[in-house]
Amino acid sequence: MSDRLGWGQALSWPELQGRERTVVLEANGDARLAIAKALDLESLSRLSAVVTLRPWLDGVAIDGRLNAAAIRLCGLTLEPFEEVVTDAFRLRVAPRGSPNVPSQDGTEVVIDLDADDPPEEADGDTVDLSAYLVEAFALALDPFPRKPGAVFVAPEEPVVLSPFAALKALPDRPKRP
Repeated sequence: MSDRLGWGQALSWPELQGRERTVVLEANGDARLAIAKALDLESLSRLSAVVTLRPWLDGVAIDGRLNAAAIRLCGLTLEPFEEVVTDAFRLRVAPRGSPNVPSQDGTEVVIDLDADDPPEEADGDTVDLSAYLVEAFALALDPFPRKPGAVFVAPEEPVVLSPFAALKALPDRPKRP
């Protein structure tokens, strides 16, 4: 069973911790307009996700699967086309001041590229899942949108005649001694 959560409705830490729960998020019309504008999309007809929240240390682990449909401009033809995005995302969020968040005091941080991303530090006493969904959607969008079937055709190089073109066309003559 899953709960429906209003777009932009933040969850408090007591709601996030304690038990596993599944939440359904769906962006309403005003939210889709704002997201489309922020991400430079022509339009966004659908953005939703099913998100599972699990307790993790002193924070929460968030696993979700997003589903979206956006109208974008092809980078080659500049024609609009629909890009459908379905993608899984995973992150962990810890409360402010948590010892489980990497230090922000300027000390060296070692990054293991094979390890999970470090946890996010929550800004306050609540967590807005819709903000994380928008971030996951932005990362899942193709950075070079191309309409299906669009093919790059290189323009013909202009022929530039050199003043020495006539000399270059002459047959090689033997050199004089």
